Amino acid sequence: MKSLRELYKIGAGPSSSHTMGPEKACKLFNNEFTNATRFVVTLFGSLAMTGEGHGTDKIIKSTLNKPTEVFFDKESTNIPHENTMLLEAFNEDTLLGSWTVLSIGGGDIEIVGKPPVVAEDVYSLTTYSDIFKYCTEKEIRIPDYVNECEGPEIWDYLYTVWEQMQQTIKNGLKSTGTIPGGLQLNRKAKLLYSQHHIDESPETRENRLVCSYAYACSEENACGGTIVTAPTCGSCGILPAVLKYMQVRHKFTDEQIVRALATAGIIGNIVKTNASVSGAECGCQAEVGTACSMAAAGLAELFEMDLDQIEYAAEVAMEHHLGLTCDPIKGLVQIPCIERNAVAAMRAINALSLANFLTHTRKISFDMVVETMYQTGKDMSKIYRETSEGGLAKLYK
Repeated sequence: MKSLRELYKIGAGPSSSHTMGPEKACKLFNNEFTNATRFVVTLFGSLAMTGEGHGTDKIIKSTLNKPTEVFFDKESTNIPHENTMLLEAFNEDTLLGSWTVLSIGGGDIEIVGKPPVVAEDVYSLTTYSDIFKYCTEKEIRIPDYVNECEGPEIWDYLYTVWEQMQQTIKNGLKSTGTIPGGLQLNRKAKLLYSQHHIDESPETRENRLVCSYAYACSEENACGGTIVTAPTCGSCGILPAVLKYMQVRHKFTDEQIVRALATAGIIGNIVKTNASVSGAECGCQAEVGTACSMAAAGLAELFEMDLDQIEYAAEVAMEHHLGLTCDPIKGLVQIPCIERNAVAAMRAINALSLANFLTHTRKISFDMVVETMYQTGKDMSKIYRETSEGGLAKLYK
């Protein structure tokens, strides 16, 4: 598995697959063909269907920074991945070269016919069962395993990640106005956070605050603000929301928080390695479902639950997102995406409670539910995998 640096990426929203991935590809392509005078880029699959709403064409043109035509091919189906793009470089009318690029999720890309551009593996173990066994035999926790594989310098990076997550929440909580894109959707994070009721119960307060933090991150993402992929842009609000709430409520230290980020990152890495975190490939279960699992596991680490309870929390969080469709209205990461981050954040806390109540009673392993999610995503109709051709995106007028 790759470093947690490849999972937690700091960058601009609104989509890791539709903006971060294409941006990375265009930077590499531009460096390869420095004598090009113009470019032609053709988008296929989900990139074609929802690229305009995600601003894919804008990030391509700004990154290539030369005359560029972007075409949206919504008809072709014989493509190697749901997020495929063809980049062509020209010197006047002479074709200098072309790349077929796959945006595989989380800001990562693959270039057909070229060695992988992703980082080298730093983790030899790729399943929870193997990591569970290793940590049990050595009598260590998952963050200690992360330290063994990544080295102590990983903690500086995770502190930076946590600082950015907090800053994104802070930015989102103080911002108001309409989110760009045409849906006339107003920001709600500040309203949620500032609503104080005289008879508000502790449970209602918890829900309100967790939702306000999730909304803050997700609204920042929808507006193109700086976020941390956890594991994607579209699911960036879930993990920060629960960690922020628990730190405020229980006074956890930043050191405890970054250890929770390490455990959450391992969960995300397992899904990314053995299945997918791409909504275009497996639906929203791959994005929000994975983020909920990460958040539940991170919380379990924060409360020093054992390895079995951490697995239970992650498994139940993913299991109850199975089959979740990705049907963003107008291809925007707004409806139902923003609200869905808040719902999943609350569900992560529920998964933590179940892991605490029902320890050692589960029948399903985390590895099994990850495999199930991947197969479910592959069986899912493409209209429910980030193409905005089905569900809410089809019916909303």
